[in-house]
Amino acid sequence: MKMLETFDLSVEFSGFKAISDLNFSLDQGEVRVILGPNGAGKTTLMDLITGKTKPTSGKVVFRGTDITGMDPHGIARLGVGRKFQGPNLFDNMTVFENLEVALQGNHTLFKALAFKKKKALVDRIYEVLARVSLERKANHVAVNLSHGEKQWLEMGMILAQDPELIVLDEPTTGMTADETFKTGELIQTLFKGRSVLVIEHDMAFVRQIARVVTVLHQGKFLAQGTLQEIEQNQRVQEVYLKEGSHA
Repeated sequence: MKMLETFDLSVEFSGFKAISDLNFSLDQGEVRVILGPNGAGKTTLMDLITGKTKPTSGKVVFRGTDITGMDPHGIARLGVGRKFQGPNLFDNMTVFENLEVALQGNHTLFKALAFKKKKALVDRIYEVLARVSLERKANHVAVNLSHGEKQWLEMGMILAQDPELIVLDEPTTGMTADETFKTGELIQTLFKGRSVLVIEHDMAFVRQIARVVTVLHQGKFLAQGTLQEIEQNQRVQEVYLKEGSHA
């Protein structure tokens, strides 16, 4: 069974088709990167998958279940986690408290833990913090973290919710080269075995995490293959040159 599929998916805003008849699929455990110049429809596709935007036509299917038009909370409860481009944290709460809130969002796990000693909850939080290298900053207020640390904390919060599909929108924006590389390592280890869909522009990062890349242009499927195949694809080269972008 495919983890995610779209069938003839389209969305129109005031006569403009942001996504047009898109057929797409993602396998269980696969990390896929979506590329495309500005206005290609990348973020709109993420919005359609996670319920932020409702399609004009077509279907979105998650693990065999039609989720087309469902609200974001309903889709999240089914096992879809999303990270937006900038950190989305409770700035005035500690790192520990941010993860505690994320665990409470996972109602099934939190209810199970509630019947046990509080130590079980604390152990789970520190387990996640260790995996994102933030255990020593558990009591630090989130606003005082570096940009990279904020991004990693949010990735830990997503993991705490135990999703099967993780959607990441430009997770390395504003990061140093070292932070970008570490983020790639985190995606490969933290989310191992889960399906991950990533929008990204940093080609070194794309090369680090993805075996298959999908390219969109003007809301339509343009090309798919390894990054090397995409870089050598004449249609992709023409689009990026025309748009004044760099692949």
